[in-house]
Formats: sequence, C-alpha cells, structure tokens
Amino acid sequence: MSTLIYRIASSLLLGLAALVVAPTQAAPLFTTLDPAQPSDIPGKIEVLEFFAYTCPHCAKIEPLVVNWRKTLPDTVVFKGVPVAFNASMRDLQKLYYALDAVGRLDLNDAVFKAIHEENKRLFKADDIINWVAAQGVDRKSFTDAFNSFGVQTKITRADELAKAYHIDGTPSFAIGGRFVTSPAQTGSYQGAIDESDKLVKRLLTQGK
Repeated sequence: MSTLIYRIASSLLLGLAALVVAPTQAAPLFTTLDPAQPSDIPGKIEVLEFFAYTCPHCAKIEPLVVNWRKTLPDTVVFKGVPVAFNASMRDLQKLYYALDAVGRLDLNDAVFKAIHEENKRLFKADDIINWVAAQGVDRKSFTDAFNSFGVQTKITRADELAKAYHIDGTPSFAIGGRFVTSPAQTGSYQGAIDESDKLVKRLLTQGK
C-alpha cells in the first residue's frame, strides 16, 4: 500500500511540476480571416479602421492613427469604416460619410473632441447638422449630402464590411482583407498600430 501511495504522490508531483515549467501560450495579436476578403481597390493593400465616434477608445487612438497614416506607402489605401452596433448610431455613420462627401474629413478629430471632451450630444441629425454648420461648413451642402443616396450606399457597405470582418468592438483594424487586430488583442493603442504596421509590411513583402 505504501508503494502505491508513493507512486500516486510522485505522479501528482510530476504533474504539478509540468504545469509550473510548461510555457504559457501567448494570446494571438491578430486574427487571420478565412476566407480572406477582397479589396474594394484592386492592386492596393487596403487598411480599414472600424470605429465609432461614441467610442472613447477610438477617440484615444485617433492621434496615433493620424500619425501612422502619414507613413503608409502609396501602395496602401487607408479607409475609415464607421460602425453602428444599433440604430441610434446610424446618424453618426451619416456624419462621417457626409463630411467625406463635402471634402471636410479634416473635421474628423474635431468630432471626437466635441463628443468626448466638450460633451456635445451629436447623436441626432439636427444636432449634427447644427454643429457642422457652426464649423463653417455650408449647411445646405452638408444636409444634402447627409440625406443623399450616395451616403446611404456607403453606410450599407460599411455594415457589410463590419459583418464580413466579424467586428464586435472598436477600434479594430483590418489589413489587406486577411488580418484583423485591435487594442483588445495587443494590449495597448500603440500596440495595435505597431501590429497593423507589421501586417502591412508582411503583405508588402509577400507581394514582391
């Protein structure tokens, strides 16, 4: 009996030792898409930033995104994709694409600041249009764009992309239709930018 007890104890100790010394597998810094998604711009590596104006993490990472975009080569196309997780976020999608339509995406950072630093309630169409007009944008031109079929078409495409890339949180970055990464995966805002940059360079190298 003592021999049996000894063997059992030894087995338990060895098992515990294996647990202690066994290396823990690091969490992946990105997700690989299967199947890969086609680019809307053939011949270019497409980088998509899935974001929401109401997302505080998107507001925090935005300055890093702006700086990173300046370093991307001409073979890379960067596109913002506003996400709506519910119907109340739809007008904020329209805000982004309407600003794009009137050539005023330079106000993108100002939108984040208005919502997260100045506590502006830019959630409904009237409030959004009033705020944009106060920034010096022609009210009629913006309103027409805001309610246009073209903007609605882009929103439909944004919804399709969010579904195709399995986006359940923002900010998230899709690289070349093949990879998705985010601060939630990398552990930091800068980590998400760095990982996205590595994935871009990986695809550029493979394309040579």
